[in-house]
Amino acid sequence: MPVKLALSVEELQTRFYELSRTLHPDRFTRRSERERQYSLDASSVLNDAYRTLRDPVKRAEYVLKQNGFDIGEQRSNNVPPELLEEVFELNMALEEMRGGDESARPQLEAAQQNFLRMRENIDQQLAALFGQWDESGDRGKLAQIRGLLNRRKYVLNLVRQTEETLAPAMQG
Repeated sequence: MPVKLALSVEELQTRFYELSRTLHPDRFTRRSERERQYSLDASSVLNDAYRTLRDPVKRAEYVLKQNGFDIGEQRSNNVPPELLEEVFELNMALEEMRGGDESARPQLEAAQQNFLRMRENIDQQLAALFGQWDESGDRGKLAQIRGLLNRRKYVLNLVRQTEETLAPAMQG
C-alpha cells in the first residue's frame, strides 16, 4: 500500500475500527499466552498509528521523518522573515498587557485573529501539498511541507502567547 499524506479521515476511522475488532484482546481470551500478547501488542501499535494518522501534522511529520527529514523543534528565534514586523509589534503589545496596560488588548485580539487566519491558510497549503506529494512522490514537495510545518509551529506559538496574555484578564 503506497504511503499517502492526503487521507480521508472517514476511511481511516472505518479501517481502524475494522482492525480494532479483529485484533481486540477480548477475541483472544481463550488463546495461548503468545497469541494474547500478540493481540495486546498489535492493538497498541494500531492505536498509536491511528493517533498519528488522524492528525495531519503528526502524519506529515511521520512521513518526513521516514524520508530522512529533520523535524526538530522550531526555535522561537527563527522568525519567518515576513513576520518580523508583526512579531516585533506583538512583543511590544504583550509586554504592555503583562505590565497591566489594557489599552493593548484590542491590538492583541486583532493579532490573535490574524495568526489564526495564518494557521488556517497554512493548513490549506499543507492539504494541497499533501495531494501534490501523493501524486508525484517529489522530495521537493516534502521540503516545502517541512517549511510550512515549521512556519505553522511558529504561528501556533504566537497564538498561544496571545491567548495566555489575554486569558487572565478574561477570567477576572
